[in-house]
Amino acid sequence: MSKHRYLAAYPPHLVERVTTLLDEGRLGAWLQQRYPNANPVQSDAALYDYVLSRKQRFLRNTPPPSKVLYDNQLDLVGGTLGSSTFASRVQGGKLKCKNEIRIAAMFRALPPEFLAMIVAHELAHLKEKDHNKAFYQLCCHMEPDYHQLEFDLRVWLTWQEHANG
Repeated sequence: MSKHRYLAAYPPHLVERVTTLLDEGRLGAWLQQRYPNANPVQSDAALYDYVLSRKQRFLRNTPPPSKVLYDNQLDLVGGTLGSSTFASRVQGGKLKCKNEIRIAAMFRALPPEFLAMIVAHELAHLKEKDHNKAFYQLCCHMEPDYHQLEFDLRVWLTWQEHANG
């Protein structure tokens, strides 16, 4: 079992490399060098536009989410960085489907590459509900470096946990 909870599923040699950088105090500089840009998507309205443009580019045949926002309530302890909710209800004689995408507010302060990764993840849930092979293929279609970005985000979370903890 890894002492770094965000990296528990990764091979030991990767976890050892991260641990070495962390112990030497070089992990933050490594991340800053790798991801130097600030995220320009700061408001809920800008996030909605960003998500809709990505949806339109990659998932034209799926209905748009009714709401997209940064959420301060998402629980990082439970590992929730974003969520997609689906609600169906009868309205008159029609069945209405409502999709919402919520992104953890911490993504405002993270590099834009991490936002692109989490948005790809949540958009993939519009088409694939489960984390299966088709789901991850869709994530990689929308964000070709999806798996590397997910790992680097987990490294960033490990660094933050160590710095705050």
